[in-house]
Amino acid sequence: MSKINQLQEIIDSSDNIIFFGGAGVSTESGIPDFRSESGIFKSLEKYGDTPENLVSHSYYLDHTEEFFNYYKENLVFKDAEPNPAHLKLAELEKVGKLKAVITQNIDGLHQKAGSKEVLELHGSIHRNYCQICNKDYGLDYILKSEGIPRCDCGGIIKPDVVLYEEPLNNAILNFAVDYISQADTLIIGGTSLVVYPAAGLINYFNGKNLVLINKSETPYDNLATLVINDAIGETLGQIKVQ
Repeated sequence: MSKINQLQEIIDSSDNIIFFGGAGVSTESGIPDFRSESGIFKSLEKYGDTPENLVSHSYYLDHTEEFFNYYKENLVFKDAEPNPAHLKLAELEKVGKLKAVITQNIDGLHQKAGSKEVLELHGSIHRNYCQICNKDYGLDYILKSEGIPRCDCGGIIKPDVVLYEEPLNNAILNFAVDYISQADTLIIGGTSLVVYPAAGLINYFNGKNLVLINKSETPYDNLATLVINDAIGETLGQIKVQ
């Protein structure tokens, strides 16, 4: 039996699926991942700094204008569209099989595809807030701002994304743990499962089927019911939703 047929059988026999995804979910939408040869980390060599530093809380505080220049040029892909992975997950949610998407991505493509229950571990480029008065701003305001985006009150408008040195949102983490611990099937896609604490969420899964879909190997392949080393959009695009 082919791996696609195995995946189809697992999905058909499940009624409480959780999907946990990383940067690889959006590469087929034209958004680069971080660690591959064509990823964001590689392209940042021209900045003469490490990407971890450029998107750190310290750098944001000490070099705010440079942070926004880098952020808008390298982390915002406003015109990106959902690919077959995003669309299929939204379909699975609509028929009641998929209960939630947990994502490390900040691009908002799951919602754009129609998914309703999306837990964004690292925040979203589409939410921005004044650090003084908490007024909300959309992405367009950030993109159109020259230099440091500022609120009417004078405060700096910070993207609602989790930077290095910043903690994840505990409430969202707890929701993710609840969903994963109750799932009968956990599908993990487009992530190398090496970034913590997000990667540690897999340890809360007690269900029947663990499916790993990633182009490269992960440290958890030996624990999986099914491992597919292929592009996730191409893989999920072949699944029929009953």
